[in-house]
Amino acid sequence: MAKTEKRKVGDLGEEIACRYLELHGFFIIERNYLRKWGEIDIIAEKGNVLHFVEVKSVSREPSEWFSREMIRPEENMHGNKIKRLHRAIQTYLMERKVGESKLWQLDLACVYIGFEAKKSHVEMLENIILG
Repeated sequence: MAKTEKRKVGDLGEEIACRYLELHGFFIIERNYLRKWGEIDIIAEKGNVLHFVEVKSVSREPSEWFSREMIRPEENMHGNKIKRLHRAIQTYLMERKVGESKLWQLDLACVYIGFEAKKSHVEMLENIILG
């Protein structure tokens, strides 16, 4: 089955986010942790903190990356997505027997991809709160 354009952008965004995290001292533990009720894009560790990273990617050229008229990647974190992500995180913590003493947080990687310019930019929103 052929991937949609949206899926191609999403997959590339996840690759870019992983490279960014690794360059910034994170160790990637797992990718695309999937359960019926939700998915975690990237699970990484830095120091003694477990990071659950949701990746939101947009495709536009660098001159439009921060335009006020354009939808920003983080605006795609809707209520239903947050609920599904919360359930997936709780399941991961139980399945992997992550103790209560282990620190963890949810981060959002906003990835801007400029295909024509062959450039990308990652903006991390760290330790966001699940509503």
